Amino acid sequence: MPFFFRRKVQAPPIQDVQQAQQIQQIQIGGNTISYTLRRSQRRSIGFTIKDDGLRVTAPTWVNLVDIERAIHAKQSWIIKALANHQQFRQRPEQQTPWRDGASLPYLGENLTLRLQESASSKAVHINHDPYVNTLTISLPANTTEQELKKQLQRWLQSQAQQLFVERVQFYGEKLGAFPTALALSSANTRWGSCTSKGKIRLNWRLMHFPLPLIDYVIAHELAHLKEMNHSPRFWATVASIFPDFMHARKTLRQQAQAILPTF
Repeated sequence: MPFFFRRKVQAPPIQDVQQAQQIQQIQIGGNTISYTLRRSQRRSIGFTIKDDGLRVTAPTWVNLVDIERAIHAKQSWIIKALANHQQFRQRPEQQTPWRDGASLPYLGENLTLRLQESASSKAVHINHDPYVNTLTISLPANTTEQELKKQLQRWLQSQAQQLFVERVQFYGEKLGAFPTALALSSANTRWGSCTSKGKIRLNWRLMHFPLPLIDYVIAHELAHLKEMNHSPRFWATVASIFPDFMHARKTLRQQAQAILPTF
């Protein structure tokens, strides 16, 4: 089944979103948790963790009592996700020396950046040599550090787009299910997501990690096409196409706390 990359999704007008949001509080785990409640036309209650805390999106017809029941049922995940998000935000940022000879984590290894002046005053050329782990970038003489980082990010995203399509196809065939659409994400704390409509988003920053960790995230999100939860049946679905998921999951959590480049 074909799928495609979608770069941007049209967001609703800011005014409409603000009108639909409410700030609520609830007692879970012995603590008072504030959350933003947003009403929408979706069919189920959804939970996300953002910089401002827990966000709950619920259908317009679901009452507050049922929403709070759903929060209590999900409280273990919510408490853990809030703690992980806070830890992620407090991690030290890598002071990458964006110059010739700097290292860039790529698929679990370090690429050495080689910068050289291009013959053209505008053209930018990037050449990856996997045999010696170098990334040669030809840039105009007056290129700023910000422009260099922008070019590196574009290159990583283009590599991610190609690799993710291949790996989603591979594991989709194993599972017998494919996403309706595939898009790149730049989320700060989520490596992937899957909507109830079968749309999968994968974080391009996964390209810093080894391939098995990328495969785990892809298998995880594909499994949501059959089980939109984290029940035993969900994990059994993940294991059916990626048996070593527990080791990969643990390793990703450990490496996610490592110092990664800041673009």
